[in-house]
Amino acid sequence: MSRIAALPDHLVNQIAAGEVVERPANALKEIVENSIDAGATAIDVELAGGGIRLIRVSDNGGGIHPDDIELALHRHATSKIKTLNDLEHVASMGFRGEGLASIASVSRLTLTSRQEDSSHATQVKAEDGKLSSPTAAAHPVGTTIEAAELFFNTPARRKFLKSENTEYAHCATMLERLALAHPHIAFSLKRDGKQVFKLPAQSLHERIAAIVGDDFQTASLEIDSSNGALRLYGAIAKPTFAKGKTDKQYCFVNHRFVRDKVMLHAVKQAYRDVLHNALTPAFVLFLDLPPEAVDVNVHPTKTEIRFRDSQQVHQLVFHTLNKALADTRADLTESVSNAGEVLHDITGVTPAPMPSENLFDSASNYPTGNKSDTRNAFDSSGKTAPMPYQAARAPQQRSLSLRESRAAMNTYAELYKKTDDIDLELSQFEQARFGNMPSEMPTQKTETLLSDGLPSQSELPPLGFAIAQLLGIYILAQAEDSLLLIDMHAAAERVNYEKMKCQRQENGNLQSQRLLIPVTFAASHEECAALADHAETLVGFGLELSDMGGNTLAVRAVPAMLGKADVVSLAKDVLGELAQVGSSQTIEEHENHILATMSCHGSVRAGHQLTLPEMNALLRDMENTPRSNQCNHGRPTWVKLTLKELDALFLRGQ
Repeated sequence: MSRIAALPDHLVNQIAAGEVVERPANALKEIVENSIDAGATAIDVELAGGGIRLIRVSDNGGGIHPDDIELALHRHATSKIKTLNDLEHVASMGFRGEGLASIASVSRLTLTSRQEDSSHATQVKAEDGKLSSPTAAAHPVGTTIEAAELFFNTPARRKFLKSENTEYAHCATMLERLALAHPHIAFSLKRDGKQVFKLPAQSLHERIAAIVGDDFQTASLEIDSSNGALRLYGAIAKPTFAKGKTDKQYCFVNHRFVRDKVMLHAVKQAYRDVLHNALTPAFVLFLDLPPEAVDVNVHPTKTEIRFRDSQQVHQLVFHTLNKALADTRADLTESVSNAGEVLHDITGVTPAPMPSENLFDSASNYPTGNKSDTRNAFDSSGKTAPMPYQAARAPQQRSLSLRESRAAMNTYAELYKKTDDIDLELSQFEQARFGNMPSEMPTQKTETLLSDGLPSQSELPPLGFAIAQLLGIYILAQAEDSLLLIDMHAAAERVNYEKMKCQRQENGNLQSQRLLIPVTFAASHEECAALADHAETLVGFGLELSDMGGNTLAVRAVPAMLGKADVVSLAKDVLGELAQVGSSQTIEEHENHILATMSCHGSVRAGHQLTLPEMNALLRDMENTPRSNQCNHGRPTWVKLTLKELDALFLRGQ
């Protein structure tokens, strides 16, 4: 058997490179993070051959001292930590001091750096782990690192790389994540000599739009919440924006991109009520917390972390997102922010800017009546030619006459006036279809009249008033400046679902149902420990379990609503969640699924004819119901088409 021997430093660095530098994107990440730690305000990246042939990163940071430039390429040499206490409170992006050494061991690396008080820059080169002597060089204040021919001396590793296009895609994604985490820094990227993007220093709002996309920015909800020393902020997409991909999910902890199960679980739980399981939400979340409250030294690439108090983080993420999503209702935000654009894309219409910002401007928007335009419609032969397409004037909407206004408003005043007589038929319908109606309907706002008996425009309901029912499926409503289309089944389903949920929550603990014969099952050590730690929590959810010994648990009671569910699977799921995050929404998830099924069967069906009072009652309920902008599967319950979007659809003003 071979004797034990210490490995040479070069081989140690190459082994470390296998963990730290898996592909060019990892090398790029290590170099750019060094630039960020150096205080750079502008970072320029150039790639050749997808980062395999060349990675060049230039910054305007503080630079490296000439006496330290050789040491920068040695393993475990760093200026960021000196003691264990520094490691436990590390706030920099890098801290191990092995990134550059690992890259230098598998590439031809050139490091050039200059500090502000230095008369010239200093350059050092490394090839196959061998360092050259430092030499003087011309370079502005800052640092440039070139890593050429990655894995040239480890051909086996190079064979595992994908195509240049694939490796470039990974590099671009990595750089976008870093740019998103640091909007105060300007970033630029060149690929094979061509400029890909150039981002100036921006606000977070602008950087999100530049990286994630304007469509996300349009359909996003801003969040900002704190819990002690923890702060969560960023933007989450409305449920109606959700896709089947996870390419627009960004989690940053202290401005470091991570894939954390605790945060992702909290996000999934927050969206569970408004999104189908097959769809994934888009979000950009930033979590700031004290460095000592998180351990970033648990993964070679630092993409996985460990929180000291994961339950506190989970609660902050869940409650913040849940509150923001609960406010997705008509009186606070639109269901689909780009309904007009979607409709224009379907019909192939490209909207043109209106001639005037004020659609109801008077004389300036009328045609000038230039006779030369008319003469141009005839050719030299005297035959008539098609009239050239001219920009139409902006629509002129006259005010309603006093008689028309009074007639229109009296109609709704009659529908919603308070009387001593009770319409038994309508009351029975409302009770059966929409549950107990609120004591004060939002439509009562329309009873506030001006001196001439007309309601104030600012007091009109957000969803306006119903004017018709289309094909027994949609409700057409007119608001102050738009046409609204409401999916009556999806809307009624959400309203009924939220009402039933509220009724369940008001009853306190879930009612339990004892089993005639307890159900036993073999449990893992973690499940037994979760039962011992959270027995009271389980009772509050209607579950009663007991430890029979020998890693066997018995289920003695289950929630009454879930009496027909798989008892063992339910118990295992709850215990598994309690072991992971310390709290559980599994029972609530099962219960909500049952409530959603009930609400679906209790909602109005397609083809059912509604009267105007019934349609308007549904609109008023939607304005007061949390999450009413989307059904339980994330589909929109209503869309809005503004007058400008309708004009573009009919080519008015083009």
